Amino acid sequence: MTRVLLLGGTSGASQLAQALHRTGVPAVFSYAGVTQAPVEQPLPTRTGGFGGVQGLVQFMRSERITHVVDATHPFAAQMSGNACAACEATGTALLALERAPWVAQAGDRWIDVPDMDRAAAALPQQPARVFLAVGRKQLAAFAQQPWHHYLLRLV
Repeated sequence: MTRVLLLGGTSGASQLAQALHRTGVPAVFSYAGVTQAPVEQPLPTRTGGFGGVQGLVQFMRSERITHVVDATHPFAAQMSGNACAACEATGTALLALERAPWVAQAGDRWIDVPDMDRAAAALPQQPARVFLAVGRKQLAAFAQQPWHHYLLRLV
């Protein structure tokens, strides 16, 4: 019998939870422990970490999970990696939902950088208005340049 573990934290995950509930597919919704004010879901819901790959494997086995859907936030790289490893260890089907990437348009002024430290280093030396749409854990790189006025959109 099918039983889905839906790793959530995005609006897409909530939409998928609604669809699973409507169609009667047995599923469990999981929020990360750092989720503030989680949206109520129509599925049985658990909140908090699993304790790494082995904890996730144990949960999947005890709950008889047959399919995992990774609909976590793009900054939840650790959870996505753990889900991949746990599914490989248990032979469980994994579906990872990914957002479409932004595509450069004519007139855009993109600067490609490999990481947050390099993004901060690419900022001008004179004070500027900087819009950051990053995860909370990525803010430290920008603290080295306090002369900027930052507008933050945080996850």
